[in-house]
Amino acid sequence: MTIDDNYTGELTVDSDPQRRSFAGASITKISVGPMDNNSYLVVCSETGESLLIDAANDADRLVSLVSTAAPTLTSIVTTHQHPDHWLALAEVVGKTGVPTIAHALDAGPLPVAPDRTVTDGDLVEVGRLSLEVIHLAGHTPGSIALALTDPATGQVHLFTGDSLFPGGVGKTADAEKFASLYRDVTTKLFERFPDDTVVYPGHGKDTTIGTERPFLAEWQERGW
Repeated sequence: MTIDDNYTGELTVDSDPQRRSFAGASITKISVGPMDNNSYLVVCSETGESLLIDAANDADRLVSLVSTAAPTLTSIVTTHQHPDHWLALAEVVGKTGVPTIAHALDAGPLPVAPDRTVTDGDLVEVGRLSLEVIHLAGHTPGSIALALTDPATGQVHLFTGDSLFPGGVGKTADAEKFASLYRDVTTKLFERFPDDTVVYPGHGKDTTIGTERPFLAEWQERGW
């Protein structure tokens, strides 16, 4: 597998994975499956320990990515319970033997019972790196985001699953669940993180907190 180091964040299932490197870490993004799911590989440059976020589909491609770009895969996080984000999980775990992580509220439907359940404020350690777990209820009960802070610059890299995209929050089943997700995304992400925070969603292109911030009131008014 070839890794493209000219990172744009815009991929298709036919694209080579793209890698962004910064002090102490790298993030590799790959698009997999018929729903163009994004899977992300976070690597600690100092230790080689690595985290896969969402073993979404195309297990062979994900295992190839791990073999190419992850010196030592140590865990897999599933951002939420929807099947398009875990269709390759059992096969990837079977081939790598690594432990899995998810929020307890979304653990039941997963094909592999999580070795560890996490909740708001917990840390997922990857070598010298720490990713903070942020619980965002609404798209599913146990959806989580993961926040990784660049130790050199302080810039935050935020993996949001299907809770935040360019142009809005994730799909919700009713007005109550939308209100929950909107509240969590507003208070836990937009009120906390600066504009240069990079958002890595579960599908499609990346965005930033600053790009999306002006539209929060519009999202609330339209209700999706």
